[in-house]
Amino acid sequence: MSRFTFGGDEHIFVEVDEAMSLEAFFASLAMTNAVRSASIDGVTEICPANASFQIKFDPDRIHPHALMDRLKSLEEDAEKSESKLDTRIIEVPVLYQDPWTHKTLMRFRERHQDPDGTDLEYAARINGYETVEAFIDAHSGAPWLVSMVGFVSGLPFLYQMVDRSRQIQVPKYLRPRTDTPKQTVGYGGSFSCIYSVRGAGGYQMFGITPMTIYDPRQEVPYLQDFMVFFRPGDIVKWRSIERAEYDRIIEDMQVGRFEPRMRDVVFSLDDFNADLDGTNAGLMEALHAD
Repeated sequence: MSRFTFGGDEHIFVEVDEAMSLEAFFASLAMTNAVRSASIDGVTEICPANASFQIKFDPDRIHPHALMDRLKSLEEDAEKSESKLDTRIIEVPVLYQDPWTHKTLMRFRERHQDPDGTDLEYAARINGYETVEAFIDAHSGAPWLVSMVGFVSGLPFLYQMVDRSRQIQVPKYLRPRTDTPKQTVGYGGSFSCIYSVRGAGGYQMFGITPMTIYDPRQEVPYLQDFMVFFRPGDIVKWRSIERAEYDRIIEDMQVGRFEPRMRDVVFSLDDFNADLDGTNAGLMEALHAD
């Protein structure tokens, strides 16, 4: 059962599980979808997270305890919902070992567990990979699920869709940096992310994507409907690129010519649990289908 608590006068926080899992994510997503479909008067915001969610409400329009009771009644219906998700799979190009994050990470080595190496070298070593290249293959080899978007506007948190024994684990910096380049591909705990804006951060820095994911001016063609690209439930496949392709994509972005490769897919949690590798292979086929 989920744990329901009040967060001040205008929020209810619901913790589905203490640990992130695809099952916990689906339960959280089902609940937030149920709340949205219910169109409860007084609910002003619905914010899903990795294994939890938060509801903001107007206490002048609905009594806090009345809303709490309504949410608990919706949980039973949400638990019966089918574990299938109409979503999209997206290819995100990444320049690993790029010069910009390298320059930044070297500026902050005194805040890192391994002051003599790089973030990728450290991550490869503690996860048992003999080379950085082998680690990059592991990071980019399987799809990732966008479990939440937030912290700063447009920043996606991504959960690796592999067996737990194969999941990458990397701690955050000992002390956060005061600078992180925009569109850095980062890693902390068991989550990858893309920093949507330049700013402070504590995740390990693996590379950078030339693909714009947040555009408050909505000048990027594929962001004209909404300034934030990612949404919970998206599936991401990293693609390692070289500097020449990175530069070409940047040029295409500047003239509005770049379009991310993506396909609509149906993801079944039951099918994934029954055949993880087969499900992932099917997602890759869908991504590259003509």
